[in-house]
Amino acid sequence: MIEWLKEIFLYNPEKPMLFSSLFFWGFFAFTLFGYSIIYKKHWLRNTYLFILSLFFYYKSGGYFFSLLIFTTIVDYSVGLALGRCKTKISRKLLIVISVTANLLVLAYFKYSYFFVDITNNLLGTNYKVVNLLADWTNSLTGLYFDIDSIILPVGISFYTFQSMSYTIDVYRKKLAPVKSIIDFGFFVTFFPQLVAGPIVRASEFIPQLYIDYKLTKREFGYALFLILNGLIKKMVISDYISMNFVDRVFDNPMAYSGFENLTGVYGYGLQIYCDFSGYTDIAIGVALLLGFRLPINFNSPYKASNITDFWRRWHISLSTWLRDYLYITLGGNRKGKFRTYFNLMLTMVLGGLWHGASIRFVIWGAIHGVALALHKIWLSVFPSHKKQSAILRMLGVFVTFNLVCFAWLFFRAHSLNDVSIMLNQIAFSFQFSLIPVVVRSYWLVFVIIFTGFFIHWLPSNFKEKYRGWFIETPIWLKVIITVIVVIIIFQAKSSNVQPFIYFQF
Repeated sequence: MIEWLKEIFLYNPEKPMLFSSLFFWGFFAFTLFGYSIIYKKHWLRNTYLFILSLFFYYKSGGYFFSLLIFTTIVDYSVGLALGRCKTKISRKLLIVISVTANLLVLAYFKYSYFFVDITNNLLGTNYKVVNLLADWTNSLTGLYFDIDSIILPVGISFYTFQSMSYTIDVYRKKLAPVKSIIDFGFFVTFFPQLVAGPIVRASEFIPQLYIDYKLTKREFGYALFLILNGLIKKMVISDYISMNFVDRVFDNPMAYSGFENLTGVYGYGLQIYCDFSGYTDIAIGVALLLGFRLPINFNSPYKASNITDFWRRWHISLSTWLRDYLYITLGGNRKGKFRTYFNLMLTMVLGGLWHGASIRFVIWGAIHGVALALHKIWLSVFPSHKKQSAILRMLGVFVTFNLVCFAWLFFRAHSLNDVSIMLNQIAFSFQFSLIPVVVRSYWLVFVIIFTGFFIHWLPSNFKEKYRGWFIETPIWLKVIITVIVVIIIFQAKSSNVQPFIYFQF
């Protein structure tokens, strides 16, 4: 019994709580059971979900939940103070405190090694990183956490940006301060989207805290569809092609032909899409069952006919966050063409750094920044027309897709040396004669990759039809379909639950 209770209530870094684990669905069933009793009282509902969200984060990231509480307290306090302050100087000081506190915490845990390495290389010093949070925890609790390494807290980039958007919006007087710290804490910690998005704006979410629970029959069907769709994307497509092909190629690109390296890059394009959009599908579906509406985060991004269109479809909550809180703050397109291109580049480079402290992510962001700038230049010379021929659109989709996949190479490879090896293999060791052998050896992987892209590129109205069909089916048929999907997932899943890619960010 003691071991069973430890399994439930204590954090195990080897078994974090993931949407793709059976433990999560047990947790969610418990959440729904309690929720069905107290959901009519707003304050009780918000408090209940706030506590369970903290527990969810503890089971996902361990003692780092203390950082989540710190962020909540700081931005809640700043928000209240902004509501009371009238002078410009005091308001600016308060927003500087919020932004600085958030960015310092993010920089310490995410970029310490990056900055220390740069300093040591430039100055010839030998500075070492020390985990101050672990050191303080050991002093206070008598525990023995490792202080010689810094572990990135799960989802810190997501909840930091989400909480910062609240204080910035209050500062800009677009939002009234939240009076209750429980309500604000619930907004920051809401477990479906806590660790991998979508990044929810306070102006979109906080008003939902004070309205009655409502879930129509159609919304229930839509939520269930999203959850099943997300699980299939993650566990049937993403995990399978990752473990059985993509990871092998990226781990040792020299051992594979140019054809295998190229298909590994395309495979990763599908893997990261299915992994990340699968997570957000589940998050939106789970939140909807609890009566909360989260924004869409993906809209068939590989259908984009240009790079600007891609960023209107990919990780929409991040791209709009960067646009509204960084690009526009830098001046946007209001200060001339050169400044516009510079702002685009800086925004995308910082967006790359948001993903990780590595030169690879800087290059990934720079590729997108250059592409966005070039697209703006193209539009200034050749203004786009609303009616575009099918051939030109297909050509645009082809070019954009390959550009995005080329950039993914820097995003996924272990080092720039591996990028060089993979490009060299593709260019000079393609080995056309091995293609039939490779396809036969990995036939199921290729079938899944082909099927995944085929479904992705299906017309939107066709997807709407089969989604609408599922939503309108009677409950008994939904149950049968759910059971079938669960069986398929159980048969396809790997022996170990694979973490979501964006958990590392």
